[in-house]
Amino acid sequence: MAVQGKKATKKFSSSTTSMGSDEDLKVYCQPCDRDGPRLPTHGYCTNCSEHLCETCFTLHRRHTLSRHHTLLDKTNMPQTMSPATPRQPDIFTKQCPKHNIEMIKFYCHDHKALLCSVCVTLEHTVTSCNVNYIPDISGKTIDSTEYQDVLKDLNDMTERSSKILQDMKKLNELSNKSLTEALTDILKFRKEINQRLDEMERQVKMAAKVIQEDNSKNLKTVETACGDVLKSLKSSSDVIKNLNTSKQANDLFIELKHAQQMIKDYKQIVSKLSKFEVKGYKFEPNEVISNLLEKEKSLGTLKGRILSPALRSRQCSQMDKIGIKTSKDTIDCNISGMTLLTPDLLIITDYNNMAMKIVDISSKSVQAPHKFDSEPYDVTTVSQNEVAVTLPFHQTIQFFSVSRNNLMQKHTLKVDGICYGISCHKDKMVVSYQDPAKVQILLINGTVLQTIQDENIFKNPNYITTSDNCIFVSDYVLKTVTKLNWQCEVRGKYVCKESPCGLTMSDDGTVFVCIENPTIEEISGDCSKGQVVVKDIQWPRAVCWSAETCTLYTSSSVIPECNFINLFKLSN
Repeated sequence: MAVQGKKATKKFSSSTTSMGSDEDLKVYCQPCDRDGPRLPTHGYCTNCSEHLCETCFTLHRRHTLSRHHTLLDKTNMPQTMSPATPRQPDIFTKQCPKHNIEMIKFYCHDHKALLCSVCVTLEHTVTSCNVNYIPDISGKTIDSTEYQDVLKDLNDMTERSSKILQDMKKLNELSNKSLTEALTDILKFRKEINQRLDEMERQVKMAAKVIQEDNSKNLKTVETACGDVLKSLKSSSDVIKNLNTSKQANDLFIELKHAQQMIKDYKQIVSKLSKFEVKGYKFEPNEVISNLLEKEKSLGTLKGRILSPALRSRQCSQMDKIGIKTSKDTIDCNISGMTLLTPDLLIITDYNNMAMKIVDISSKSVQAPHKFDSEPYDVTTVSQNEVAVTLPFHQTIQFFSVSRNNLMQKHTLKVDGICYGISCHKDKMVVSYQDPAKVQILLINGTVLQTIQDENIFKNPNYITTSDNCIFVSDYVLKTVTKLNWQCEVRGKYVCKESPCGLTMSDDGTVFVCIENPTIEEISGDCSKGQVVVKDIQWPRAVCWSAETCTLYTSSSVIPECNFINLFKLSN
């Protein structure tokens, strides 16, 4: 019976090779050494960099996670203990996000996923995925290239985040400045309106004053004339009465005849005086202004326009090129569309060879080409393992599930036109059409949400790129890149010197566009300005941006460049 507080001594079969003391064993089983006496070694695992006893050697061959390891027998194994970094105790502290009661213990190289035991059992079995037990591989990460790369990427992301924060602060300063300018413009506009209304008021008052002056002038004329008439009439009347009283017949006769002539003359004068008018006043408001004030509810419209940071000054260098012509291709390639599924998996459509291909960036190899019975045009990422391809001449969109070396056809969506460009964002797709030219926003199931069909906006809409709040469409005939919102309202337009083709959006909202002159330009998010980032690339066709590696992937339409994907590194 074991004494409480002490560990029971392990017993070993007599068939086991006789054991020496710890000091005598120069090469011993390293797994057993962690929890018991040292046992003589029987073999060596090159994957784990460990010597194994006979029992561990046998179990190593049987265990699911280690049965594919390379084992060396006693004759071929290293005869001295490896000075490798000591293995850390198998203590796990990170919970699995899918299975909260389980700890992360494994890593899938195919899906670049951290896994728990349940994940390995249900979703990432050893038969389908390349899975390792983390302690078996973690020792090599100390001061490794991966360690250095991750630190560099963290520093890069820190710098980029700081740059975005600085840009946002600058944009807010610009916004506040534009608000001050807008308020000044409002006051200026109101002042102009007031000045104009004051002028109109002055004109009306002047008109009233003219009427008033006319009335006063007429009154004065009547007063003077009537005063003279009344004076003359009274004087004549008094003379006639006196002559009549004094019986002076001759003078009375003559005065009466004078009076009769005077009365006749004064009748004409009084008749004229009676025709003078006195004007009253009545104000009738201007109907246009009255109706305007009644109908209009605002002095004007204050619009929030998108402010874009200044385009960064970029340094461009060609990193590499990857050959994408396969033995099954009958003619030279024409890569009309491309999309990144993961940072090292590029999906491309080959229009000439009626194929879709997987390009492994890491190994520079082309995997699992899928042949169509008509020319595919563009391709977009739908989810982490799904893409959609436009087939113009079938008027369909074909969906595929994708793994590292396999393309599996899923469902097909019939659309109502010759579809070319496509871009998927969350649960929506934006598709461009020709004959007639239009752009549609659809749900993944094909339900049409919005359509824009206007020759003033699109005559040959081609490629599309999307984000949370905007859509960019290149038009080959109009030589424009048009910015739309998700309600299909135009929010900006950039005019190119030559016809634009492929589009891709950067992580900070700018757009890279292939121009046939031949360059790749970067356009600001508000379409107000652009700059050349890649020069002298022959007839660029499709383009794709990797934010993780700051790399532009481009294709060309001329031989022999059409058989390669070019990689350009962009740095600030």
